[in-house]
Amino acid sequence: MDFQFLQLEQKQQVATVWLNRAELYNAFNTQVIEELHQCFQHLNTREDIRVVILAGRGKSFSAGADLNWMKLAGQASIAENEADALKLAKMLQSLASLKQPTIARVQGIAFGGGMGLASACDICVASTDAKFATSEVRLGLAPSTISPYVIRAIGARQASRYFLTAERISADKAQAIGLVHEIATPEQLDQKVDEIIQALLLGGPEAQAASKQLIKMVNQSVLTEELLIQTAKHIAHVRQGTEAKNGLTAFLEKQSPAWIKTVE
Repeated sequence: MDFQFLQLEQKQQVATVWLNRAELYNAFNTQVIEELHQCFQHLNTREDIRVVILAGRGKSFSAGADLNWMKLAGQASIAENEADALKLAKMLQSLASLKQPTIARVQGIAFGGGMGLASACDICVASTDAKFATSEVRLGLAPSTISPYVIRAIGARQASRYFLTAERISADKAQAIGLVHEIATPEQLDQKVDEIIQALLLGGPEAQAASKQLIKMVNQSVLTEELLIQTAKHIAHVRQGTEAKNGLTAFLEKQSPAWIKTVE
């Protein structure tokens, strides 16, 4: 696919989506949002892609929204603003709902929408120099479209502080509040990402997609009889799949399951 502000790279079963506006700290505008949405929709159809990495060229992951774009949005009508914000919301949803496991590779700043992108990924690996913030209130705004993903990552209690203060969050603090899974020095960032990739490639792709659906189903529900039935139906469906049967047989026969054959 051809993009102006993104680079899509594939190495065997891993696709890396690079935000490529390094001179503007990978801030996004309407076109960047549209390109990300198209890219995620495309990747969701790819059976040969097992893992998706989201990364930023240059010194930073993403500074969030382009201020010039935000200024234009401020001059637009309510209807135009709603349509614009909905595009961002749908792009984030397309990232969060990818069937493949996703990893945010974060260095430098991840502010506003950049923190939203990191939160929408399944896993976040950050450099020791990474800094996060929901900076919207300092611009007289609110972190509306990113809120479902940030609150999912750090919880409502932590959001009650950082949505209101817009304080910068260090990599260590981000790990402590649940946003970041792993921290590495800038020199070891790619190595840490690769360790997680290798762990992901050992799992069944259909099982991982089903597990992502399971997390969403359970996380948004109260523990009721209905939820118990839903989880029972979920595993019953997964057990009937070819992948599950192959995985169980391979385990019992002390062999590698079929999906690991291409892992190097």
